[in-house]
Amino acid sequence: MKQRVLILGHGKMGHAMEHLLAGRHDVRIWCIEDDREGVTLKDRVCWAQVVLFCLPVNPHLEIVSRIAPWLADGSLCLSIAKGLDESGRTAAQVFESVLTGTHHYGVIYGPMISAEIQAGLHAFGDVVLSDMADFDVIESLFHGTTLVCQQASDMHGRSWSVILKNVYAIMFGVSDELKLGNNMRGHLMVASIAELSGIVQSFGGQAHTPYSYAGVGDLLTTATSEDSHHHKLGRQLVRGEWADISGEGVHTLQMVAKYHPFEWRAYPLFSLAHDIVTAPDTLRARVDEYLTLLREVESCAI
Repeated sequence: MKQRVLILGHGKMGHAMEHLLAGRHDVRIWCIEDDREGVTLKDRVCWAQVVLFCLPVNPHLEIVSRIAPWLADGSLCLSIAKGLDESGRTAAQVFESVLTGTHHYGVIYGPMISAEIQAGLHAFGDVVLSDMADFDVIESLFHGTTLVCQQASDMHGRSWSVILKNVYAIMFGVSDELKLGNNMRGHLMVASIAELSGIVQSFGGQAHTPYSYAGVGDLLTTATSEDSHHHKLGRQLVRGEWADISGEGVHTLQMVAKYHPFEWRAYPLFSLAHDIVTAPDTLRARVDEYLTLLREVESCAI
């Protein structure tokens, strides 16, 4: 069934979603710049059945608060944003705060590299919705495309899994640049998922949530891709290239340290990532401390 889709944002993911949907649905685009060119956002929102947020998390609250009065009955807001805003909130939390009780919303998370989508390669996403009945809309939206979606639960658990994976991906770049070997990669994957599971449960989420497209799927993609910004960032930290330490993972570390949504010092690998991003000159000493701790823990276990 053909749907009326409004894509908010026309960066890499906006272009990728347009590539998937334009030939199958009636698609319109809106960018923040359009405000200055007389393009009426209200008319486009009133028209849309699906509003797809291909924006960073930071403008989500402003935009969703602005468009909420204009959303058509039965319309669905979806976000693909994998980060925290300046108040430490996920896209799902922003949607929940504005739309609960009035409109339906959801998130799509998983290994979805925009360049691969535009190249015609497959991508995979967990879809978590405020009303599970809306999955029919998702199936109709992406039917026949290369984005394979599966219905999922635990919206906040999956949101945190996909956000925190950028933090852990930095450590894979660090390990590769230090030439710690493929065995270390294996450890990092196991430790990352174990910590994610603990963090998700601390929010009341499900222990198995990180074993999903939004968790291990996206982590593996981001952590092992040489084109991944966060993998590159880990390598740069080792090489002493500290002029531009930025990215969603860095921002996540800052927001977690500022708002303390969970006891992050209880998670050794997360703490290591925080410390070397905050004080990169301590990187080698902190990595050595971490490895020493692993050996001590293993000795106690034996």
